[in-house]
Order: sequence, then structure tokens, then C-alpha cells
Amino acid sequence: MYIGKVFANREQSAPAQQRRSPLQPVGERGSVRLRDASEWILVTQIEAIVSPELFETVQIKLQHNRQTAKRNNKTHNYLLRSLVSCGCCQTACTGVTRNQKYRYYRCRQKSEVKRLKEGKNCSARYTPAQQLDALVWQDLCHVLKHPETIAHAMERLRDGQWLPQELQARCATLHKAQKSLQQQIERLTQAYLAEVIALEEYRRRRADLETQLQALTTQERQLAAQSHQHIEMTQLAQGAEAFCHRIQQGLEQATFEQKRQLVELLIDRVVVTQEQVELRYVIPTSLRGEQSRFCHLRIDYFGEHREPELGGFILSHLQPQQLLATGEIDP
Repeated sequence: MYIGKVFANREQSAPAQQRRSPLQPVGERGSVRLRDASEWILVTQIEAIVSPELFETVQIKLQHNRQTAKRNNKTHNYLLRSLVSCGCCQTACTGVTRNQKYRYYRCRQKSEVKRLKEGKNCSARYTPAQQLDALVWQDLCHVLKHPETIAHAMERLRDGQWLPQELQARCATLHKAQKSLQQQIERLTQAYLAEVIALEEYRRRRADLETQLQALTTQERQLAAQSHQHIEMTQLAQGAEAFCHRIQQGLEQATFEQKRQLVELLIDRVVVTQEQVELRYVIPTSLRGEQSRFCHLRIDYFGEHREPELGGFILSHLQPQQLLATGEIDP
């Protein structure tokens, strides 16, 4: 209705299931299930209240709010609440506390009764929350204090095909080749006018040269498009760098709530796979982007792994005892 369409047949009744064992999951509440969108019946179209793009944006925001709602954990503070995922089974991790002092991030697949019954629970260990929070905050501060790392990532985004030096070199090579072909066409024409070659030979050889010249012209247009893309990417990098300079001033005095707000804005996901931690950043490139997530910079574009400072966008080669639980609980 909000986007101007009214559908029927969106829901279907589901018979209630009897729970015969305490080991059987309770399941979803209610007896109504939403049908697949392909089964919906369009009844009528009315004037839209909001645009489809705005509607989708709001739905994504609502889902994000449900996942990160503070009411889901009112007792203990977790800096990476709702941001940690298990790299072994790609499931979200939740925060747990043992003996009121040992805090961990635990894969949800380790505690589901159904999987425990079937013997399919995840093999990932518990991740100490204090150590992981400290490592992620340290890396985040390093990124904000060294914004050139972001610019370097953007340069690698296109596999180096649009770097300024390479663009200039390729443009120079193309211009040189075009000039050579034009000179060959001129000499060929002079040879024909001097009756050195026949008309058919002249036409054939000129057509070949013009085909080559046309191919070079096409490549030149492609380079021009890449050059324009480089200008846009440079502007994005400058916007990200300006954001880093503005935000890095209060990092040392940031409270937990301020750290949490910054982590929510800049980190999309923290994936823990045994002793390795992968950080997926979301860096705003404009003032508007600081209010919502703008662009994703994945670790695939970062080849430099600095140790032991743990800088960059991936924390790798960590010792197992740094991230894995040892003796407090049975993983």
C-alpha cells in the first residue's frame, strides 16, 4: 500500500504443530505464514505514499534496528553487539557471560537444541569478548588515523586498471600507434597516386589500416571513461579522508557509547574463523554517507598485512590463545 500497490493472497494459514518433546524447537509463533511474492495477487494500484526506493531503504533500516536493538541485551556491554559472525558456519554470534566476569561471543549454532540433538552443532570455539573488542577498536583507530589506507584500497578496487600512471602510459602508447597508422595511410595514398600500386591493392591495404585505427579509437574512448572514473574515485577518497580527519580527534577520550556508535557506523561485519578475524568496513565518503552506510571496502582489496601492529582491514596470523577461550568454559 505504501508504494501504491495492494495485494491479496499474501498470507496463508498454517496448522499448529504439537510439540512432543522438550528437545524439539518451539518454532515461530502464530499460525499464519507469509506466501512467496510470486503467489501474491495484485488487486489494484493507488497513489503511492513513498517511492519504492525509500520503502526498501526503510525496510533495511528496520531490519538493522531489530538486529542491533539494545533491548536484546540489557545487562552486559558488548562493543561488537550483533556485528560478529562465525566464519565456520556463517551464523551470527551472540554475547554470553560466565560467572559474571567472563564475556564471550558464541556462535548461535552451538546452543540450538535441535542441532545439539542431531550432533551438528558448530565446532567454533568461544571468542573472548574483551580481547576481540580491543583488537577491533585498535584496528579501527589505525584506519582512522591513517586514511591513506582507504585511498590505497580504492586504487586496488579496479585491479589497478585505472591508476593515473598507467592511464597516461596507455594513452601515450595509443596516440603513438594512431599517429603511425595515419602516416602509413598517407604513404599508401602517395604510392597509389604515384601509380606504384594498383587500385585494388590500395583499397585492401587502406581498409586494413582504417580497421586498426578504428580499434585504437575505441580503446581511447574506453581510457577516457576510465579517466573519468578515476576522477570520481579520487573525490570519494578525498571525502573518506576528510571524514577520518574529523572523527579522529576524539578517539582517545571516547566513551563506550561513543565507541559503539562509531563501530556501528564504520563496521559492517566482524567474521571470526578460529584464530583469524576479518573486518569488513563501511567508510562514508560524503556528509550524507555519515548518516547511513555508503560503500563497502572488502578485505580482498588489501594485500598488506602489518604485524604485530594488526593494522589494515584484516587481523590475521593471531595466536590461538589470543582469541580462543581456554579454561573457563568447555567450548
